Amino acid sequence: MRPPRRPSVPSVNRSLRRDLYASGAAALLVTAAVLIGRHIQGSSRTLFVDWPPLLASWGPHVGPGTPAALVVAIATVAYGPSLAARLPWRTLLPLAWGTATAWICSLALIDGWDRGIARRLTTRYEYLQVIDRFDDIPAALRDFTHHILLESPDNWPAHIAGHPPAATLTFVLLDRIGLRGGGWAGMWCVIVGATACVAVLVTIRALADEALARRAAPFLVLAPAAVWMGTSADAYFAAVAAWAVALLALAVTRRSLWWAGASGLLFGLTCYLSYGLTLVALIAAAVLALGRHGIRERPALLVPLLAGLAVVPTAFTLAGFDWWEAYHLLVTRYHQGAGGVRPYGYWVWANLACTVLITGLATAAGLRRTGAVLLHRRTGTPDRAAGARLALLVSAALLALLVADLSGMSKAETERIWLPFAVWLLPACALLPRPRAWLTAQALLALLLNHLLSTGW
Repeated sequence: MRPPRRPSVPSVNRSLRRDLYASGAAALLVTAAVLIGRHIQGSSRTLFVDWPPLLASWGPHVGPGTPAALVVAIATVAYGPSLAARLPWRTLLPLAWGTATAWICSLALIDGWDRGIARRLTTRYEYLQVIDRFDDIPAALRDFTHHILLESPDNWPAHIAGHPPAATLTFVLLDRIGLRGGGWAGMWCVIVGATACVAVLVTIRALADEALARRAAPFLVLAPAAVWMGTSADAYFAAVAAWAVALLALAVTRRSLWWAGASGLLFGLTCYLSYGLTLVALIAAAVLALGRHGIRERPALLVPLLAGLAVVPTAFTLAGFDWWEAYHLLVTRYHQGAGGVRPYGYWVWANLACTVLITGLATAAGLRRTGAVLLHRRTGTPDRAAGARLALLVSAALLALLVADLSGMSKAETERIWLPFAVWLLPACALLPRPRAWLTAQALLALLLNHLLSTGW
């Protein structure tokens, strides 16, 4: 059998130039969003952000997390690709989780423990502000929709009104078991949020192949998104959504009824953590398409999947919370506040600049390669087939993000709101050559963002 031909040097150089063009175009998009955004904000003050397109302010600083962040970045760039390639799979997954946790924590601690972690979820917009209003949980759920609109009595703070009550209940239950205050809540989001990278790796291995998952691992660990994963409830939401997808991938590839039921349960929970995460259904659809042979061989998988999916919605509905009514009230509340003033014509593309900042220039190059794989799909060899399967998964996440963007319900702050979609774009970097060079660019972006800007939400 004749071995596969290696790409010629001119072909490799041409591909590398196209990668650089893609990352250069992404950098230009960010530059345009900054310059045009500063002009709009300076002239009309309608963006409601201090450093467009990010909800941040200029404030160069260092902190106690700086040395640790540098160590994690240098170690991951130097040893990440080789360790990911040769470690046993069962060792790689906890190592990825631990390193991702260290990366998120060290970046957050650049702002210090108090400002970087302990106070993040205690501001006037956040969940911990309403813990005492959930002393009677069933009564709070029945009354939840009566406090969404701005003119309603004792209206909920922005983040509580903007999410179904499972988000708030998470922090209420943490408080009930003794994990009280912003420090525990912040570390919950960091530790759980860091597992999202493991869920994505499990999914890629199940649906594409292990080699691609191993190549993606350092990029998932060292993501610029870590700047906003510490400490944001959206990191926790991202992890729940990612595990719902991962368990679905395991269900269809292993024909497991248990995994299918667990996946459905987490999908139901995901929809009651954030209204916008119903779009994760597009990623789930890609998983079902890739695993369709497993479903054909065992159609009974759909029974526990749908049964699990019904559990959380049924529980909240019986408790008196109406998801659809709350969502329609949220749309009204959104337009009562800054969302009704922020110009769609700017944010519909500036949101994509935010996505560049949380996924990095390497992901822009990876998405170019994703498109090339889909356009020139050949499945004659296993590696090409695996690349096409990965490309389909990444494309589904990109589609979900674009739908969220076009909806107009995500104008600004998408650097944290879109974390659940961003984690599925990062695996596109597995298609890139020279991983250490691209990882260096990713780490530098995250370090610059966290040291030059004061982020908030």
